[in-house]
Amino acid sequence: MFLGPVTPEAYHAFLASPAGRALGPGFLQCPSWADVKDGWRAQLLGWGTDPGSKALSGVALVLLRQFPGTRKYFAYLPEGPVADWADPDVDAWLTPLLDHLRGAGAFAVRMGPSPAYRRWDASALKQVTGPGRRLGDVLASEVDPLGTAVAERLRARGWRRCGGDGSTDDGDAQPRHVFRIPLSGRTTEDLWSGLNQEWRRNIRRARKEGVEVVVGSAAELPEFYRLLGITERRDGFRLGRSLAYYERQYAALNAEEPGRMKLYLARHRGEILAAHTMITVGGRVWYQTGASADHRREVRPSNALQWRMLSDAHAIGADVYDMRGVPSTVDPAERAYGLLRWKLGTGGQVVETLGEWERPLGGTANQTLYRAFQAYLNRR
Repeated sequence: MFLGPVTPEAYHAFLASPAGRALGPGFLQCPSWADVKDGWRAQLLGWGTDPGSKALSGVALVLLRQFPGTRKYFAYLPEGPVADWADPDVDAWLTPLLDHLRGAGAFAVRMGPSPAYRRWDASALKQVTGPGRRLGDVLASEVDPLGTAVAERLRARGWRRCGGDGSTDDGDAQPRHVFRIPLSGRTTEDLWSGLNQEWRRNIRRARKEGVEVVVGSAAELPEFYRLLGITERRDGFRLGRSLAYYERQYAALNAEEPGRMKLYLARHRGEILAAHTMITVGGRVWYQTGASADHRREVRPSNALQWRMLSDAHAIGADVYDMRGVPSTVDPAERAYGLLRWKLGTGGQVVETLGEWERPLGGTANQTLYRAFQAYLNRR
C-alpha cells in the first residue's frame, strides 16, 4: 500500500466519493480543518495501490506540533485517519503511515479510530441512574465487534488508549462519549415520536410563544460568541476559544464547501436568545456548539433550535445526527449530568467511541522525548 501527500482537491474528492463517504469521515479530518487549527503544521496524506494511481482508498489529515526547543514533532490525527478499520491487515496501511511520520520528524503519534465500541439506548439509561454511577457501570445495549477487534489489534502493536478504560472524562482531546440520533429509514413523524414528552412540550411552547428559528451568517458570530460566554459561566465549563477561532472555522469550512458549517439562530421578539452551530460532511451532521441567554429561557429557544436542525439534517438525507460529547456520569446529583439528561430526551443513543490512541515512534531518543512531552502537557 502506497502512502504519500495528496492535494486538497484530491483529498476532498475522495471524501465526497462513494468509497470515502462509506468510511464515515468526520469534519476534523476535512482539509479545511488544517486552516482552523492555529499553531499546527498540517499534512494531507492518501493511500493508494501505487504512486502513480489517482484512486485512493483512504486519507489522513495530520497535524504536527513542534516540541519546544527541538526539531521534533508530535503528530495528531483528530478522529482519523479516514481508513478501512474493518481490514484485518491493518499493518498494510498503518505501517506506511508510521514510517512516513517518523521520516517527517515525528517522535510520537496520536489518532482517533472511527469505530464505535459500545452503545446505550436512551430508554435504557433513564432507568439506571444513581449515586456515583457511570456509563461503564451500566450494561451496554450493544458492544460493537469491530471496535473490540480494532482495540485488540492496536494494543498488540504497542498503542496505548489515552483515556484508559473511560471511567473518567479525561485523557482524550476529543469526546469519547457522544450522543447520536440515527436518521436512516426514519420519517419526520418517527423522529418526533422519538422525543420524550418534555421535549415535545418545550418545542410546542416555543412555537406558541413565537420563537423564530433561522439560519444566520458570519455577521451573527459575535452574538453567538457573546451568548457562548454566558453559557460557559452559567453551566460551569470553559472551551477557551476566541471569536477569531469561530470566524476562522466558519470561513474555512464554507470555503471548502458552501453550507458545510451553518449558524442557527432562535429569535424571540426580535432578540437572539440562542445560537447553535451545525456541520455537515457526507452523510453525517453534527451539532457542534450551543449557546443561549440566561433570560426568557421559559420560551425554550434551544429545544426549538435542535428540532429545526434535526429536521434539516433529515431533509438532506443524512444518516445520523451527532450531538457530540456527553459526560460519562449517570449520577443525577452531578452537575454534568444535566447535559446528558437534555440529550437523552431526543431518544438517541450514547455511543462510546474507541477514543484516542497514542504511541512513541520507536528508538530511545523518541521514547525520551515522548516522556518529556507528556510531562510538558501535564504542567500546562
